[in-house]
Amino acid sequence: MNQPDERAKILIVDDQPENIRMLMELLRDDYATIPATSGEAALEKANEEPGPDLILLDIIMGGIDGYEVCRRLKTSPQTQAIPVIFISAVSEAMDAAKAFDLGAVDYVMKPFNPATVKARVKTHIKLNSTLQELKDALAKVRTLSGLLPICSNCKKVRDDQGYWNQIEVYIDQHSDASFSHGICPECTELLYPEINKKKKSQ
Repeated sequence: MNQPDERAKILIVDDQPENIRMLMELLRDDYATIPATSGEAALEKANEEPGPDLILLDIIMGGIDGYEVCRRLKTSPQTQAIPVIFISAVSEAMDAAKAFDLGAVDYVMKPFNPATVKARVKTHIKLNSTLQELKDALAKVRTLSGLLPICSNCKKVRDDQGYWNQIEVYIDQHSDASFSHGICPECTELLYPEINKKKKSQ
């Protein structure tokens, strides 16, 4: 049975099939590529599950142009996090300010420079992956925010189900932190006074 392709997915949107073929050929060794020859098709494929990890989006197309496709992608909670790299021909007047205002992360020019395309795709795939990892880490940190009921005597923490747990158990369940037990100087003096006396006598 064939294993699912676990490589990052690139949605390539251009109304010129030859441009799509060139980009698919250029990226196929490192990424899973998905073609779309219109803005309408791009929006449909971007909303499929699982969605693409990055979109290469031509600006000048028949029907919905690239600017409008990007605007719709960035206003949808399902697709707004997908990085968009615009594709523009040298002969076309690209409004870079508008592109970035709409949420694009970069652009590449036609005719394609293979090294430039690969480098920019790789950069934004890696950057988006890093941002997602940071978001996941922040979400874990946030599980420890808010009001935590803690016993003033034994220092156990009450969880959301009403059970009281040792504080190290609670933190272990709600974060990636782990504990190595020790004893602080103040508690050593309180609990083991003989050790403190021995040190003073030396």
